[in-house]
Amino acid sequence: MRQDFPPPAPGWLRHFSFCQFSLPLFVLCALILVVFAPQQAAAFSDEQLRQHAEQLNAKSSTKKLHVIEKMAADGDPRVAPILQAMLDGDLYASKADDKVVIGKKQGKVWQHIDVVSGEVTGESGSDDLDKIRINNRLRGALRDGLASLNLFSPDLVTRQAAVETVMDTRDPAMAPLLQRAINRESNPELLARMELAKATMALAAGKTSQERLDAIDILASQTTPQIRAVLLQFVNAAEAENYDPKVVAAAKDAVASVESRLKMWQTGGDVYRGISLGSVLLLAAVGLAITFGVMGVINMAHGEMIMIGAYTTYAVQQVFLVWWPAGIGWSLAVAVPMAFLVSGGVGVVVERLIIRFLYGRPLETLLATWGLSLFLQQAIRSIFGASNRQVVAPDFMSGAIEFSTGLVLTYNRLWIILFSLIVVGGIAIVLRYTAFGLQMRAVTQNRRMAGSVGIRTGYVDALTFGLGSGIAGIAGVALSQIDNVSPNLGQGYIIDSFMVVVFGGVGNLWGTVLGAFSLGIVNKFLEPVAGAVLAKIFVLVALILFIQKRPKGLFALKGRAVEA
Repeated sequence: MRQDFPPPAPGWLRHFSFCQFSLPLFVLCALILVVFAPQQAAAFSDEQLRQHAEQLNAKSSTKKLHVIEKMAADGDPRVAPILQAMLDGDLYASKADDKVVIGKKQGKVWQHIDVVSGEVTGESGSDDLDKIRINNRLRGALRDGLASLNLFSPDLVTRQAAVETVMDTRDPAMAPLLQRAINRESNPELLARMELAKATMALAAGKTSQERLDAIDILASQTTPQIRAVLLQFVNAAEAENYDPKVVAAAKDAVASVESRLKMWQTGGDVYRGISLGSVLLLAAVGLAITFGVMGVINMAHGEMIMIGAYTTYAVQQVFLVWWPAGIGWSLAVAVPMAFLVSGGVGVVVERLIIRFLYGRPLETLLATWGLSLFLQQAIRSIFGASNRQVVAPDFMSGAIEFSTGLVLTYNRLWIILFSLIVVGGIAIVLRYTAFGLQMRAVTQNRRMAGSVGIRTGYVDALTFGLGSGIAGIAGVALSQIDNVSPNLGQGYIIDSFMVVVFGGVGNLWGTVLGAFSLGIVNKFLEPVAGAVLAKIFVLVALILFIQKRPKGLFALKGRAVEA
């Protein structure tokens, strides 16, 4: 049985059938895109923006103010160059047609830049332009408007600065713009900062107690001095205006929580500053610990060895500036061994010419080295002059690590802490694993016995004094990065060096390390309470009382000669 099939539909009919189904599908997709598309910031049309710019030439400052606020409230990024030009005094009205343009001076003419397109549309002399005048009230409005517009800037740094401005002003009128900026922000860190700024606004201008409580919960999780100030300001206002007691209690709890965490961070900062001071004291005292411990010489010229190291650093840097300016960053690496050699060489000469004739006569040694310190200071003044000398820090020692909690860790201090530990580690290796270190320890423990077995004690004394002086020179390299290089540089550290050595135990390296960091930390904890001068006095009195109880310090040397 034959079955007849219908003839195929004409081409136009097949096309009509496809359109019949695809057209509703297309409309449905378009509606979905319209409904669910992300909302963009409203923007002026070109004509509207031009009209608003023309109104900035109004005679009334009040009208100008309203126009500025209206332009800034829209969030159109094209408004920012106009307001910035007005703030900078670069917004003009052409005398020929009263058209508002941005004027930029090029040589003897002024270019006319269109306020909408930003393109140069002509040029003229200064007589053909009238500057749009502003006053302090308008300047404030322009700055606020630019801050809000910068929330939509494509530049991340600009948006960050705008958010900080919003945090400082906390103007409730900027809340809608801030919310629009939050909806458009993609950077997670900046988004969190925007939410925090929104919470500060809600705290100041919240309409209900629940809004303020929610804002307090957000702010209480932050640990910054800025948030503490915001909460304290709100508590004072809330108590004066009789806010909801629940809100006031929550704000006080938030203040207490933030302050407790800030105190914890402050304690950490005091510990860091104490370790930093201790590392400086360690560098200044470790050479004296070796000299004083091995030979029993009270070297009042030890500070001048530090000074020589600092001036060696300055001299090396000057050589680099003359012969290899591009390699100035390497001058510090060259200065460390040079300072060690120069100061160490001076120390050997001093020991051979002066110190070796005064062993066993501590008073004469003290007077001789004190006179030597005056001589070295005057010699430096004669060579380099009495004024301070500047040593440029290399790039890797510039700057700091800053935390939002207010804690600042400067790179130069961090490097000095690391440097002091490296120096102490190097000294420990020399003392323990070298023949010279073995001989020096033998002389320390029993000088007569060491001499009887063939150790040249005079040779060891000279090299030991040179080693202590060389380490002082290395300390001068470090101190040149944080202090003025002057003839009096070493005088500020000689007393502290003796305190560290006596407290830790004369001649004991690890006692010197512990004593330096202990005194540094104690000083930094006392300074906020008593001041820098009284803190040093308290430490000195405590040290005197400690020595009365333990005359040999924390770690006393052991040996037949010492015990005898």
